[in-house]
Amino acid sequence: MFTPRSIRHCKTCAGVVRYEVPADDNRERAVCSACGAIHYENPINVVGTVPAWQDQVLLCRRNIEPRHGYWTLPAGFLELGETTSQGAIRETIEEAGARIELEGLLTVLNVVRVGQLHLYYRARLCDTEFAPGPETIEARLFTEDQIPWDTLAFRTVRETLQRYFDDRRRGHFGVHCADIG
Repeated sequence: MFTPRSIRHCKTCAGVVRYEVPADDNRERAVCSACGAIHYENPINVVGTVPAWQDQVLLCRRNIEPRHGYWTLPAGFLELGETTSQGAIRETIEEAGARIELEGLLTVLNVVRVGQLHLYYRARLCDTEFAPGPETIEARLFTEDQIPWDTLAFRTVRETLQRYFDDRRRGHFGVHCADIG
């Protein structure tokens, strides 16, 4: 089980924290040794899309680490103050400069070893004009047989694309949940 221990100082009073099991809890938390505040560490949410144009999907080649130069779906960290769908749209605009309409949630992927939860939405591209942002080298459309499977950046991207194409062949899209090791 992923157990983060990244908090060193209290967010309330700047006191030193120690990891212990608070009363009425069942796992270690960051507890301030000065004021007693308990700080919780929760999974990071990653949101993105599978933007489609006819029988093609849009992929972005990463211009940042990790996995610089590898292909990915447009996705990134959810920001405070936005819904998962708002974040997915924002990330698609930031990374690909693509205009989309969301069509429904496709995958919910638990990446416990790094403390992340990935949510990918199906999306319809409004047009084929892209303007990749600074985190993207290029944005391109691929049919299923053109997908660069050997140079996909992340297992969550591979899982999402496989589920997308399987569902498309069946003519029915579902919501898929999986644990990624």
